[in-house]
Amino acid sequence: MAITAAMVKELREKTGAGMLDCKKALVETDGDMNAAVDFLREKGIAKAAAKGDRIAAEGLTAVAVDGNKAALVEINSETDFVAKNERFQTLVQNIADAVLRNGSETAEAALASEYEAGKTIDTYISEEASTIGEKISLRRVALFTKADDAVFGSYLHMGGRIGSVVVIEGTTDETVAKDVSMHIAAARPLYVDRTSVTEEEKAREEKVLTEQALNEGKPANIVEKMIVGRMNKFFEEICLVDQTFVKDPDFKVGKYVESKGGKVVSFVRFEVGEGMEKREENFAEEVMNQLKK
Repeated sequence: MAITAAMVKELREKTGAGMLDCKKALVETDGDMNAAVDFLREKGIAKAAAKGDRIAAEGLTAVAVDGNKAALVEINSETDFVAKNERFQTLVQNIADAVLRNGSETAEAALASEYEAGKTIDTYISEEASTIGEKISLRRVALFTKADDAVFGSYLHMGGRIGSVVVIEGTTDETVAKDVSMHIAAARPLYVDRTSVTEEEKAREEKVLTEQALNEGKPANIVEKMIVGRMNKFFEEICLVDQTFVKDPDFKVGKYVESKGGKVVSFVRFEVGEGMEKREENFAEEVMNQLKK
């Protein structure tokens, strides 16, 4: 496969590695971008690109809650100027309310569902986009349900640039749930716990860590023991219950929730435009700083 300058540039942006190293990695992996990232990590040249670091598309997230049901949505606009517009903000909340009301589990289903009599959400967005003068799109939705002895925690950072919702069972303490939802916004967990991590992802990380250790010249018997520790650190980075609680570093999140009589059931975190390559901002770091005040 021909390796283009654009491919080298993309890999360099993902890993921070030098141009020549990136080109070599792409050649060695026949242009497979993910494999090239792993190749560089195995050689100790780059770290894993954090999911969600690449931020693009403007817009907002919004949360709607009604009893034992909740919804989280992300609506994109073209510019930050429009995202700060009161009409756009109203539209985002209206769509969150409609998604919750209709029980739409995907963006596609939500767009086709009723906003009001004789009008779908898709039509409502189109009409508002014409008035606002900018393309507006519903990117994704998430629905949540809970039992009577559980609680929702939600948090919107910067008015909705990051939105998170968590479900905690065994307690109805909204303060606990709110604090955990703020932690989620700041710390970017990917899974609730280790059992949620796919076997494929575990195997991939273990392979990378093993190659790193071997390339460091460690003997095979030592490598095996090292991998256990490094995998534990990996889980602590991506699993919510294993993360150090931002608001109280003496606790892991899971232990903190347990101390309040609860257990984390599920969560979702949306960051506006993540994965859509346009510009980069570290909103999560802002949340982290706010929590530590």
